[in-house]
Amino acid sequence: MDLKEKTIASLKKHDSGDAFPRVPAVPKASVLIPLLLRDGELRVLLTVRSVHLKQHAGEVCFPGGKSESGDTDETHTALREAQEEIGLPSHTVEVICKLFPILHKAGLLITPVVAFIESSFEADPNADEVSEVFTLPLEFFTKEADHSCYPVPSVFGPTHSFMYTDPRTGNIHHIWGLTAALAITVAVLALGKKPEFEVGFDLTDPASGFKDFLNHRLSKL
Repeated sequence: MDLKEKTIASLKKHDSGDAFPRVPAVPKASVLIPLLLRDGELRVLLTVRSVHLKQHAGEVCFPGGKSESGDTDETHTALREAQEEIGLPSHTVEVICKLFPILHKAGLLITPVVAFIESSFEADPNADEVSEVFTLPLEFFTKEADHSCYPVPSVFGPTHSFMYTDPRTGNIHHIWGLTAALAITVAVLALGKKPEFEVGFDLTDPASGFKDFLNHRLSKL
């Protein structure tokens, strides 16, 4: 079994499917977590939000956004947003799984959709939304060297933070909050590798903790 096959098999074990289909009328969103193989290495794609956006300007994130009325499901939302933001053709994306949805502090129910994209993909960023697209090794999110965390509680325990210097451009990227936590989660699930730092949630069954957190939050709405 090659690396891609092993990664897909590992991630499919954590596919939420329709494990939580009945959610009250809260705004919904999806993010696409695009994986790719390059030179025998598993990498993940991230974007930098335009500095002109009203919310989260200049932050590093995964492609994604709010659900629209024409979207058929969470995966459709993630793929549509990725095509709009970075020019990723939906028909070239191999969707692997949906992870358990997370109720963000802003009130959005966010579903992470994990997928493989072609290693040859060249992003065409929509300048109104995205200022930069880059990839980095997924294993980076298991290393202590560039990691720190803050005692700000969330569904993922403390707030995690990474500093990554892109060797191609020299640009330094601050990856933190939900984006960092999702990257850690996917890295652990895909690589089967325990991080060199404490994460603050159950790595063997993350969906269970996320479900409890979601039920707790929804009970207060």
